[in-house]
Amino acid sequence: MASVFTSYVAKDIGTSASTIVTVASATQTTVVGLSVANTSAADITIDVYITRSAVNYYVVKGATVPVGSTFILSGGDQKIILIAADALKIISSAATSADGILSVLELT
Repeated sequence: MASVFTSYVAKDIGTSASTIVTVASATQTTVVGLSVANTSAADITIDVYITRSAVNYYVVKGATVPVGSTFILSGGDQKIILIAADALKIISSAATSADGILSVLELT
């Protein structure tokens, strides 16, 4: 199995879900870090979830991200494992109000 560290980004996340990554077939992905920055002029709330087989599983729901702050969802001791076809999505309470950075280890 080959392994590679990589990252995915999403800009101007808003009130429609932004898919930051969909895991390729024959791939396992370990989330080693996920940060969502508030880029707006007001506090926002965010949801982060995984869609697997058309079912949404929330990792965090309604987390407040104050102005000028970054919400660190995963990192350190917390890891999230994604399997083939899983999609990690982020949604914000306000239009074009957040940027997301996802760091992963992919095994193929």
